[in-house]
Amino acid sequence: MSEGTMQRAVKRDEHDRRDQREQRARGLRRAVVCAAAVPVMLIAAGCSSDSGSGDKAADDSGTKSSASSSASPSPTVQAAAYKSIPDACKVLGKKTLEDLAPKAKSGKKGSSDDASTRGSCSWSSLDNNGVKGSQFRWLNVSLLRFESDVTRGSGEKLAQGYYETQVQDAKSVSGAKSLKSEPVAGVGDQATAVRYDLKKKEGSFKQETVVARVENVVVTLDYNGAGLAGEKTPSAETLNKLAQKAVKEVVAAVAEANDGGSAGTPSSAPSKSASKSPSGSSSKAASSSPSKSAAKKS
Repeated sequence: MSEGTMQRAVKRDEHDRRDQREQRARGLRRAVVCAAAVPVMLIAAGCSSDSGSGDKAADDSGTKSSASSSASPSPTVQAAAYKSIPDACKVLGKKTLEDLAPKAKSGKKGSSDDASTRGSCSWSSLDNNGVKGSQFRWLNVSLLRFESDVTRGSGEKLAQGYYETQVQDAKSVSGAKSLKSEPVAGVGDQATAVRYDLKKKEGSFKQETVVARVENVVVTLDYNGAGLAGEKTPSAETLNKLAQKAVKEVVAAVAEANDGGSAGTPSSAPSKSASKSPSGSSSKAASSSPSKSAAKKS
């Protein structure tokens, strides 16, 4: 083999080895690129999978929360119709007071820790004719308003219970004679008049108690009279008519005091609830029974 031939063979070998190195380099680069691409794809796939799982968990949580909220709604109760009561010393007109307690100079307001919930006023009249005897009259008006309560019930329901209690108290006065009870028509949602005779050391008294309910307010009117020092005992019928007239004015005053401020439409006429039987337990809101206190007055 000549020298030229050997040189050409060496060059071909070198050329072939260079080609092989370049091919290996290109193969290595492709492997590196592919290797780098695989983790990126895996990461992308992993992120996509995690995102879907998170959204589903959030949806599940929201659904459960919504279901839980709808399963246990907050307790509600019908709002009380009347939000206030009038001044008890201003519920009767001048003419009515002259008829019931002609010698009373002014009403005596009872104490109250909340004037929007409870109030009372009393009038005492003594027409003293000396040796010819005297005529005594005593009048008391009490008002009690009930608010609705989610645990105890609506204000109307609570007022119904208290109304029944007041009627029973009026019928249970110790020493009462000739007791008579009757419903009073056209006064609020329901009303009852109770009358009886009561003997005291000062003389024989005629007692009239009228209890009325209008929506969530209960009115108790006590009226009694006696003829003292030999004076004639007043007529029970006359006292009864005067008491019923007065309680109608009080009920009307309650409605008027709530014009534009009540949840319902104020009215002294019976509401739909009047035809329903009173329900619920009696309230202990009042500290004493007006009918019992009336019996103690001379």
